[in-house]
Amino acid sequence: MSAPAPSPLAIVDAEPLPRQEEVLTEAALAFVAELHRRFTPRRDELLARRAERRAEIARTSTLDFLPETAAIRADDSWKVAPSPAALDDRRVEITGPTDRKMTINALNSGARVWLADFEDASAPTWENVVLGQVNLADAYTRNIDFTDEKSGKSYALKADEELATVVMRPRGWHLNERHLVDANGAQVPGALVDFGLYFFHNAQRLLDLGKGPYFYLPKTESHLEARLWNDVFVFAQEYTGIPQGAIRATVLIETITAAYEMEEILYELRDHASGLNAGRWDYLFSIVKNFRDGGAKFVLPDRNAVTMTAPFMRAYTELLVRTCHKRGAHAIGGMAAFIPSRRDAEVNKVAFEKVRADKDREAGDGFDGSWVAHPDLVPIALESFDKVLGDKPNQKDRLREDVHVEAADLIAIDSLKAKPTYNGLVNAVQVGIRYIEAWLRGLGAVAIFNLMEDAATAEISRSQIWQWINAGVKFENGELATPELARKVAAEELSAIRQEIGEEAFAGGHWQQAHDLLLQVSLDDNYADFLTLPAYEQLKG
Repeated sequence: MSAPAPSPLAIVDAEPLPRQEEVLTEAALAFVAELHRRFTPRRDELLARRAERRAEIARTSTLDFLPETAAIRADDSWKVAPSPAALDDRRVEITGPTDRKMTINALNSGARVWLADFEDASAPTWENVVLGQVNLADAYTRNIDFTDEKSGKSYALKADEELATVVMRPRGWHLNERHLVDANGAQVPGALVDFGLYFFHNAQRLLDLGKGPYFYLPKTESHLEARLWNDVFVFAQEYTGIPQGAIRATVLIETITAAYEMEEILYELRDHASGLNAGRWDYLFSIVKNFRDGGAKFVLPDRNAVTMTAPFMRAYTELLVRTCHKRGAHAIGGMAAFIPSRRDAEVNKVAFEKVRADKDREAGDGFDGSWVAHPDLVPIALESFDKVLGDKPNQKDRLREDVHVEAADLIAIDSLKAKPTYNGLVNAVQVGIRYIEAWLRGLGAVAIFNLMEDAATAEISRSQIWQWINAGVKFENGELATPELARKVAAEELSAIRQEIGEEAFAGGHWQQAHDLLLQVSLDDNYADFLTLPAYEQLKG
């Protein structure tokens, strides 16, 4: 590796953190600065292209597979790079933020993979961004333990061979890191900060452990965005002297536009691709965002009524499995978000059966693995995939050539019989306020009503409020979805929270701020592309 020039990046408006010098070294920041110099202009162009495409969807109310890339889809000869041994068996993956306790518990969970999350399950405070990197480096050097101050319980890593393989998720292309700026004062994209620091410090260390620098890529909207990531990977490996192809990336197909470009996305990343994942809540959020002015046929019912058996969701997941296996990539299923109750065995029993049915369906459909949000769900998902896989690491040999999905099938929202309900509105407001309040305190993964919620669930909540109001939805109780009704429900929820937690806890939280922000992004005529953009402006730290 050639000696880097001094970094032109400056750390601004950030309190010093313990051990930050281990992460924010001059050499690491010089690498991030070079990533920023080379790739941020293209990032900016692609964000502008998103807006242009959204305007086109508003004009046409439709989407189709791209005619200009038909040759890539028709060419049966290409495949993605063979899977490295550490990523060949992905039958259960656990997700979660990179705080110290979660790092140990996720690695010890019995899952094959841990999605170490700097994105939707992590509020991007500077502390979370930097200390999350410290925790991962400590895990790889086995220099990590944790003692809970309240319970006195201690946590330590199991033997290396029992630990999950880490697949790290950086922030999406749309988010900047306000605490790291270049000489012109421009903020560095959060994606390049998260990827750059992690790759620079850990790529060789991971290869020495028999694993590698593996990534989940969120919020991708097109194959051109995948091409940008691939170019980042090629440059990063070249810069650090890491062998080309050491990086492996799994792309979340969690936007409606990406669902029409799955093969092209794999093609762009083919030397670095590991698979695709079906990310449910962000996918629904993306449908609302892109077709928000498409009329009644695009109005989604309550989020919990949109199961993976809905026809348009079946089309999406089955196309994903077929596409992945045709190209030799892993197909990874969606999230089981249930958080077991320590007090109500009956709640657990019902929920566990739903989780089991969901994972049985995914394994039966040909998925190679799936996500869970809690260690107690690992054995359930494992059993579902063990029944289908047996001793095989995956089922990429199941080509699903019986699947035929037309462009219209992916947006056949009106095939659902369910309708929006008043209780659905109440739930969206409840989840929205409670999640945003926790996010503003620096927590990105939050248990609410026995479900693990992250930024994606808050996005679908506020998007549904917006959509139902703008579509003039009439609920089953005769009430119309209006801004006034949303404000009334939000005021009632705020009052209920105050009673539930008491005046002192209420005053010590960010409840009014969360209430106001939810209403802002739910009621504004100008629909915010991402809730996290205005929320980040209010995030302290």
